Amino acid sequence: MEGIVLVIVLVAGLASGGLIGYYFRKLFAARQVDSAERKAEELLNEAKNKQKELLLDAKDKAIKIIDQAKQEEESRRKEINYLQQRVEKREAVFDKKLLELESKQQELAQKAEKVEKYKEEIIKIKEAQFEKLEKIAQLTQEEAKAVLLENIEVRMKDELVTRVKKLEQESTEVLENRAKELLSSVIQRCAASHAAETTTTVVNLPTDEMKGRIIGREGRNIKALEQLTGVEIVIDDTPEAILVSGFSPIRRHLAKRALDKLIADGRIHPGRIEEAVEEAKKELALDIKEAGEDTAREVGIAGLDPKLIQILGRLKYRTSYGQNQLKHALEVSYLSGLLAAELKANVMVAKKGGLLHDIGKAVDHEVQGGHPQIGYDILKKFGLPEEIAYIALGHHEDNPKTLEAIIVKVADAISGSRVGARKDTYEDYLQRLNELEDVATSFEGVEKVYAIQAGREVRVFVLPDQVDDWQAVKLARDIADKIESELKYPGEIKVNVIREKRIIEYARYL
Repeated sequence: MEGIVLVIVLVAGLASGGLIGYYFRKLFAARQVDSAERKAEELLNEAKNKQKELLLDAKDKAIKIIDQAKQEEESRRKEINYLQQRVEKREAVFDKKLLELESKQQELAQKAEKVEKYKEEIIKIKEAQFEKLEKIAQLTQEEAKAVLLENIEVRMKDELVTRVKKLEQESTEVLENRAKELLSSVIQRCAASHAAETTTTVVNLPTDEMKGRIIGREGRNIKALEQLTGVEIVIDDTPEAILVSGFSPIRRHLAKRALDKLIADGRIHPGRIEEAVEEAKKELALDIKEAGEDTAREVGIAGLDPKLIQILGRLKYRTSYGQNQLKHALEVSYLSGLLAAELKANVMVAKKGGLLHDIGKAVDHEVQGGHPQIGYDILKKFGLPEEIAYIALGHHEDNPKTLEAIIVKVADAISGSRVGARKDTYEDYLQRLNELEDVATSFEGVEKVYAIQAGREVRVFVLPDQVDDWQAVKLARDIADKIESELKYPGEIKVNVIREKRIIEYARYL
């Protein structure tokens, strides 16, 4: 029994313990559920708050975007309104100009009609005047032209007959003297040109930077060049040019050739300068020889010694009173031959003597004495006959002993006295040209005047609106008469009156 009771008590204890445990467990579970719900509620509230904040931020951004879009739309609307107003103004201006153009076209059309009417009236008046003139003169227009031409022909015939009679009255001696004067004038006008270069020669440079390279460090390049050539190199502010100064033309041209080589090569130093000077000497010697050969060949003289030809060629680089001596010798040789043929003298002696009469000037910078004696000694040294060698002396004597020497002296004077060669100073030469231009400019209707060909021609340009073709003919005659009466000149001067009218218009792309 006790065992049963013990089991019952044990079972009852276990049952009550289970009940108590279940109660505590349920109580703990209920507390846990309440805590989870609270956390969930807190998380839910927090999420709602964040959602509200996000919604507020999104609304603010949306409001800003809408405001910005409204501002841009307003700005575009204003710009469109401005462009529309501008287009409307342009259309109004265009319409106004179009109306003005149409109005001007109408005015021009009306004026054109008036011009045509005036033209017809002028033609009628002109015809009426012609009819009146024909009635008064009792001649038709063609008959009047014929009478006018006949009167001009009679007048010219009378003038020609008068001049022929005047010429017939002159004696034969006067005519011969006049012919000689005209021949001398023609010979002077056919003379060769002369060189203006006397003591300086210009060397052109590609750039001003080249001046510094020519001078070199501490002036060593320019000193080397001056020592090798015997000239003075003048470097100043003249753009892209330097001067070679020296009394010897050959030395100047030697320096110029050397400088041209150095400038073309680009290497400028004392060693290269020596090479360039040597090359220039060889080229210059060859050029001098070729110049002498060409000159002798041009006048038809052969058989001269090559060394004498070399000395003759040196005259290419010699000037006297501004006249190139080689061209002067060539000219004197031609003139001497022509005069010798006219005077029945020895043409070849005169031509050789004329070519070599100033041969002493080729070396008068190096040999003491006057060039006539130096020339005579040179010609005798190379075995030329006395009659030719004497010309070098005789052309400077007052009374030459031979006819050929007299001829060469005359030819030398002709070559030296031509316009612009010698005796006349540069100022006198310019003054004579200015006087020619002033005479032509003094007439009405003259626009501009140019004296050309050393004063042998005057070109007169007239205003075409003031001077017609018939007046131009009369103007040329009047200018020639005034030149004859007021100026002194050798030979004749050609008066060339030019009447030219130019119409210029431009086509433009609009």
